[in-house]
Amino acid sequence: MADPVVLRADHGPVAVLTLNRPDRMNGWTPEMERLYFDALEDMAADDAVRAIVVTGAGRAFCAGADMGDLEKLGDGSATLTSSPADRRKTFPLSVPKPVVAAVNGACAGLGLVQALMCDVRIAAADAKLTTAFAKVGLIAEHGISWLLPRHVGWGNAVDLLLSSRVVLAEEALRMGLVQQVCPPGAALETALAYAQELADRVSPTAMAAIKAQLYRHATLALEAALEDSDRLMHASLDGPHFAEGVAAFQEKRLPAFPPFRPAGGPP
Repeated sequence: MADPVVLRADHGPVAVLTLNRPDRMNGWTPEMERLYFDALEDMAADDAVRAIVVTGAGRAFCAGADMGDLEKLGDGSATLTSSPADRRKTFPLSVPKPVVAAVNGACAGLGLVQALMCDVRIAAADAKLTTAFAKVGLIAEHGISWLLPRHVGWGNAVDLLLSSRVVLAEEALRMGLVQQVCPPGAALETALAYAQELADRVSPTAMAAIKAQLYRHATLALEAALEDSDRLMHASLDGPHFAEGVAAFQEKRLPAFPPFRPAGGPP
């Protein structure tokens, strides 16, 4: 029996998802998408998981859509289909827990889209990133035209999308495409350490609220964003996470935050 194309490993409160098609540079397939999103959905509901790391097996994070699938689309032997029940490529943005991409190698096309759907990106120094779409005659797919300018600025986004040039990790860091660069082979270890800090020291309810704020406020006027923030601030001041955070700071200890509970969920 073939190995699953998405693997899960738990490291205490940090769960690691590995895209696992190393012989195909973790080329993205409908099966991989379904299993990856299923795992994220499970982790969102799992009180024991406070942060998530995503990486790739072998020498790639994800080299984009599987070329076999693209060839079938190109010769007309397959078509793009979707249904209202499908989760869109932006699904990871809705996960109320921090998702950290450990970009261990090649990250291209749909692979870069999914790295951008993570909240933080940590790249190995030898990682190579590219939008790739224009060089195969495709447009900026799956929301990257919205996300990329917000990370790297308009000019850089236009350059990266039109040229499809390869960006090395240090340049990606300078333009804001990734947040940290580590030695080759250390992306997963570095991302795990970062995620562990979040899990140990930061309120899961605050992280969920902040993540939702960022994506919701991206399309709001300043006044509307301020009003929403004021409402959330007053609610958080009355919550147990604020009291525990203050107490832990004063007592010089790690906080014991309760798990995140979505509105209307069990106590």
